[in-house]
Amino acid sequence: MALYEMEDAKERVILVGVQENDAEPEEESLDELAELARTVGAEVAGRLIQKREAMHPVTYIGKGKILELKELLWETDATGIICDDELTSVQLNHLEEELECKIVDRTLLILDIFAGRAVSREGKIQVELAQLKYRAARLVGLRNSLSRLGGGIGTRGPGEKKLEMDRRLIRERISRLKKELREVEEHRERLRTQRKRSNLKVAALVGYTSAGKSSLENALTGAGVLEDAMLFSTLDTTTRSLRLADTQEILLSDTVGFIRKLPHHLVEAFKSTLEEAKYADIIIHVVDASNPHQDTQMFVVYETLRQLGAEGKPVITVFNKQDKLETPGYFRDFHAEYSIPVSAKTGQGLEELKEALLEILRRDQVYIERLYSFAEAGKIQLIRTQGQLLSEEYVPDGIEVKAYVPKEIWGKV
Repeated sequence: MALYEMEDAKERVILVGVQENDAEPEEESLDELAELARTVGAEVAGRLIQKREAMHPVTYIGKGKILELKELLWETDATGIICDDELTSVQLNHLEEELECKIVDRTLLILDIFAGRAVSREGKIQVELAQLKYRAARLVGLRNSLSRLGGGIGTRGPGEKKLEMDRRLIRERISRLKKELREVEEHRERLRTQRKRSNLKVAALVGYTSAGKSSLENALTGAGVLEDAMLFSTLDTTTRSLRLADTQEILLSDTVGFIRKLPHHLVEAFKSTLEEAKYADIIIHVVDASNPHQDTQMFVVYETLRQLGAEGKPVITVFNKQDKLETPGYFRDFHAEYSIPVSAKTGQGLEELKEALLEILRRDQVYIERLYSFAEAGKIQLIRTQGQLLSEEYVPDGIEVKAYVPKEIWGKV
């Protein structure tokens, strides 16, 4: 099974989804799938939804719908279909036989987007690893069909040899990539350890893809991270320093966006990047306030955080893109300690966000008023770099200081 690549030329596709009993509305999911298709330059020619108890194990949709889909392909002059779920090798093969056109599933589509967006060495390794695991899973299906023939006639020759060679090459490449990824993860772990030693707190920007995390980081820190309206514009984590109240410093980490039905290959491959949220001290949950499906998107984010083991941290939810709303509304996230309407574009709410971060940081800090001798000036520098120095005044006996200091360094100062 070869990986398809969406061509630069406009492809006309039909979106196909299965609405299972008690599942979320498939129309919403297909709207998102259409956005993903447009991201790779495909043109949506039509859509088809089948309501059934579960996906058909062999053909994804029922035989009646396959006939309907054949007619739709002919009427719209479409070149392929995109299914809204990850298909098995059996489903892919049968759909190809029945429809005689290109079949792409949601996972492959997202992998294609990721492949085009990866910039860093780590990002490229992660994407290739996910692609190879996807391909390997489909080779297994082919192997099973061959094994039913037994030995002897029909099992020898270039077909079987090519399959075994593909499988071995994929295994070897996956092994090499995993080793490279471990090295990158060890480097990331060393950076985390250094941050911990310096007592610098980390706030992770998390949220649904295209919620405006990169725009917010740029607005707060001037990071210069790529911003665009496309899905998954950021794959590589960026960490920048943010100053609060002039003297208090915090690190701000941008992360890859979440999405419903996020392929498990990607969750596994991007685990080290996604874990920025797990190891952060504060979660800044960025929500696109202008999106009509924001409630569903917020649920997906919290569910993904739960899977990553990133629960139990202070959460600030910012309802971004207020500039896109015709009338300001009331926004509240009951899972968060703070709910703040913001606009990364106009700067609305950014000072309120900084104040909320400062309030959370002060929970783990001690307020001190102290007179230091001139010989102890080094302690004031420690307060300046790791705490919040409110004031320092030189008097005849030394330096009078008012400050908030982290509990970890209180004994030193």
